[in-house]
Amino acid sequence: MINIPRGTKDVLPSQSYKWQYIEQQIREVCSLFNIKEIRTPVFEHTELFLRSIGDDTDVVSKEMYTFLDKGGRSITLKPEGTASTVRSYIENSLEAMSLPLKLYYLTPVFRYEAPQAGRLREHHQFGVEIYGSASPYADAEAIGAAYTLLKRLGVSGLKLNINSIGCLECRKEYNAALKSYLGAHLGEMCDNCKRRFEINPLRILDCKNPECKSIVAGAPVILDYICDDCRAHFESLQRILTYEKIPFSVNPSIVRGLDYYTKTVFEFVTESLGAQGTVCGGGRYDNLVSSMGGKPTPCVGFGMGIERLLMLLEANGKQFDEPTVDYYIVCRSPICRDKCMETASRLRAKGISAETDFMDRSVKAQFKFADKIKAKYAVVIGESELACGEVTVKRMADGETETRPIDDIVWTK
Repeated sequence: MINIPRGTKDVLPSQSYKWQYIEQQIREVCSLFNIKEIRTPVFEHTELFLRSIGDDTDVVSKEMYTFLDKGGRSITLKPEGTASTVRSYIENSLEAMSLPLKLYYLTPVFRYEAPQAGRLREHHQFGVEIYGSASPYADAEAIGAAYTLLKRLGVSGLKLNINSIGCLECRKEYNAALKSYLGAHLGEMCDNCKRRFEINPLRILDCKNPECKSIVAGAPVILDYICDDCRAHFESLQRILTYEKIPFSVNPSIVRGLDYYTKTVFEFVTESLGAQGTVCGGGRYDNLVSSMGGKPTPCVGFGMGIERLLMLLEANGKQFDEPTVDYYIVCRSPICRDKCMETASRLRAKGISAETDFMDRSVKAQFKFADKIKAKYAVVIGESELACGEVTVKRMADGETETRPIDDIVWTK
């Protein structure tokens, strides 16, 4: 037998209806915010991610699924959704559409890392991207969409943390101060942070190594170094969120793990799974489109993992409505099989779900199966029903019955 690759998972019928519920809620919330869906390929040219994510990030240096295709081209399974969306925005000249342009995606993403609960090598990501507005209102719009979805789904214990990591200019001064502080502790840091120290010291703030986290706790705070424009933007965002009644805390330690972020960064966290974990993360990336060859375009967005979201909902005791069937047509005799199939087809044509037997089960076994699939009504068709033109419709919940014409079996009580 060939087994499923490590770090991947089948979504079985016993779980798929939960995914469908989450996806439905995502689509409904995006519709409320006038956010349109975009679908991009599952693989892209490797250069796209090297240019957008940053070649010193863990995603690029350790986690990407990269291979040469038969034409010798370097191809990568996409590790996140933003880079592909930006590529599509530029390639398809979407700036010609009315701005701001608000897009969302539901996509599989791939990262070669140790599989863990809620984070597989193939997992699924919901993301929102807003193009064309530098206003803090756009930041609040993205945060508001995520907040609305998480509250609608019933995720409890939510906490929104926000920060500003400034623009490229004011970050130069901060990087100098950060390197000055970290340089004295370089020998105590992990190998990754020693490498980051030379390439992008800001990334050290995102290290999960306990020793590095202890050192970083005493580092200069980036909010003390942001320029007047970045500070005004951040203060406006806080005012808007307060007005919108979206509770938040300022957390100067948030920097996010990808290099393209500027100004606002944010995370929704919860302790529903025990230790505090991130449910959703995002921020602003005003230089990403231009760095990839497009016109300068301010952007803000977020991403959240569907697997982790499902884990949180189940931990919160979320009850999902299992799929049901409206009518089960019980076949009493092989002679009646055509009529049973015809009855099921007629119901389906009216938008009513129906099922009938083609496993040659006994009548008793058919009723057991109808109960198993949570059929609301059961109808027995046999030779006597064909002869008299009437059937008995049984409501499965309480056993109540109703006599109906054989060609119009829909329950009317």
